[in-house]
Amino acid sequence: MKYNVVALGGTFDIIHIGHITLIEKAASISEKVIIGLTSDSYVQKTGKNIQNDYRIRYENLSKIIHEKFVNTTFEIVELNDDFGPAVSEGNVDALVASEETANKITTLNTMRIKSLNLKPIELVMVPMKLASDGDRISSTRIRNSEIDTQGNIC
Repeated sequence: MKYNVVALGGTFDIIHIGHITLIEKAASISEKVIIGLTSDSYVQKTGKNIQNDYRIRYENLSKIIHEKFVNTTFEIVELNDDFGPAVSEGNVDALVASEETANKITTLNTMRIKSLNLKPIELVMVPMKLASDGDRISSTRIRNSEIDTQGNIC
C-alpha cells in the first residue's frame, strides 16, 4: 500500500460506476479510506437536487462497501463542508478525487498548512467515467432516466 489513510467525498445519492471506480482506486492504494458523505444540510446549501436523504445514502454506501471492499478499512463521516477530515485529520496522506473536484486540492492544502500547521496531502486523480454516449456519468442523468448506473443509455 502506498498510503496509510486516504480521503474522498461525495453525495453518493445514486451510487454508480463512477463512484465505484473512485472507491476502488482509494482501496487499492491505502490501508484505510475515509469517505466524507455530504450531510442533508450541506446538500441543500450547495443547491443539489437529490433523491435520498443522508440516512439512506449512508446505508447504501455502507452496503456497497461491505459487499465489494472486504479487505479495506473504511470510515464514513458526515461532510458539512468541501473538505471535512481531509483538512483536519493529520493522518490523511492523500485525497482521491475526480477531475471535477481535483481543483480544490490547492485550497485544501493551504488550509492544512496555514490554519492547522499540517503537512500538505497528495492528490490522486481518478479520470471521470463516461457513459456510453461519451458524456459523464452522474446521479442526475440516472435520475432523469438518460443512463443506468453502469453508464448505458436507457
